[in-house]
Amino acid sequence: MEKEESRAVGDYWWWAAASTAQLGWGIAVVRRGYAGDMYNMPFKAAGVGTLFVGAFATAFVATLRVSGIHSVKDAKTLGANIRSALGLR
Repeated sequence: MEKEESRAVGDYWWWAAASTAQLGWGIAVVRRGYAGDMYNMPFKAAGVGTLFVGAFATAFVATLRVSGIHSVKDAKTLGANIRSALGLR
């Protein structure tokens, strides 16, 4: 049991670090502002957007991993428990 818990924290650590790095990189690029040719602006905007979406996606995966949801079956079980606690089923 203890080995499984330490593995979950280890997985969470890497996902959280990746999310923080992507978010920091995205903020740094936005703060730097636009520089260069106007034809490159759409590519830079897409790149910055990708950094933010990736940061939020990795943060979401870290949250799922640390909460113990590792499969679709776990997510369905959690949803069923929430619905029954709310009295919806």
